[in-house]
Amino acid sequence: MLDLLVLGAGPAGLYAAECAAERGLKVAIADRMASPARKFLMAGRGGLNLTHSEDLSLFLSRYREAEPFLRPMFEAFTPSDLRDWCHGLGQETFVGSSGRVFPCSMKASPLLRAWLRRLSAMGVELLAGRRFTGFAEDGAVLLQADSDDLENHTARAVLLALGGASWPKLGSDAAWVPVLEARGIAVSRLRPANCGFAVAWSPFVRERFSGTPLKRIALSFAGRTVPGEAVLSEKGLEGGAIYALSAEIREAIARDGEASLQVDLRPSMSVETLTAKLQKPRGKQSTATYLKKTLKLNPAELALLREAGPLPEDPAGIASRIKTLPITCIAPYDIDRAISSAGGIALEELGSDLMLKKLPGVFAAGEMLDWEAPTGGYLLQACFATGRSAADGICDYLDAGSERKDT
Repeated sequence: MLDLLVLGAGPAGLYAAECAAERGLKVAIADRMASPARKFLMAGRGGLNLTHSEDLSLFLSRYREAEPFLRPMFEAFTPSDLRDWCHGLGQETFVGSSGRVFPCSMKASPLLRAWLRRLSAMGVELLAGRRFTGFAEDGAVLLQADSDDLENHTARAVLLALGGASWPKLGSDAAWVPVLEARGIAVSRLRPANCGFAVAWSPFVRERFSGTPLKRIALSFAGRTVPGEAVLSEKGLEGGAIYALSAEIREAIARDGEASLQVDLRPSMSVETLTAKLQKPRGKQSTATYLKKTLKLNPAELALLREAGPLPEDPAGIASRIKTLPITCIAPYDIDRAISSAGGIALEELGSDLMLKKLPGVFAAGEMLDWEAPTGGYLLQACFATGRSAADGICDYLDAGSERKDT
């Protein structure tokens, strides 16, 4: 019999399998996709951001309400530990100018290939093309194969690492939610995180500037200001700067029906500096030409200034509009377009070892737990740390002579 059956071949599941196999357990991993870690590979397309180099206390604060729950797991498996693990697979890392940590290859595929070779050498079996559908009356795990055959798999312990609900075409479709709810396990509603937001653009902005980047800006909302970039889309606004504020914006929309954020189109200049520049005589130039030449505002920025209403006539008013341009978000993008998801298994349903209190011998890790983090290395670090913690809990559970019976 298997010692451990891991459901989900993402980072949390793969790392938990490695840690358990390293301690001598017989492990298999089942995943509904034909190949493992599809979302992990997607994350690496723009440069695989593994973790972050900032102080651990600041790092932990990014997880908001889940910080006390996650703290012992991060102290047991730190960002430095994740870098060391990566180096052990032959993939050196570096710290970028923003403090984010990347593999030197900037890709996920070399790391994943080395990782899968290690798991294979450890005897970990991969069961691809199997969808988790629940538990049989005798406690066996029910997996639906691509051939539509229903398979019963028994193991002394089970780890659920099935992900959230973002990018369902890559594997994490949240089909596990009704299975666990039927067992009386509380699951917080899954919501889009690190996502874009719908804006009711005028037809001119929507048709003319869809896909246009806004570079070197700053976004402010609910007392927080985030420098970075964003992208105008046909539906609204997306990109790194808005992703960093997505939790606060999403919650405000749920509460108030909309959220008005402010865009600073020239964060490197003060209102006073802009006002002084705009004191220069305009002559016969149109407003657009004058602003383009004086402040190097591009057509998309000029369009956004007018999107907020008629431009003020006075220099101070224009400067204020440039520094505090209001944009009203009316809804988050659909969850299948989000980078990650918020919500998941309520943390009070889990012991400190990540075993489900109502399902002895069944553990959970990764994004299917109710924690949320911004981009910047925080998502993967939490997946690895919770995967490691779950593996430790599983090994201790089995070492104590316990094993799953009827669930």
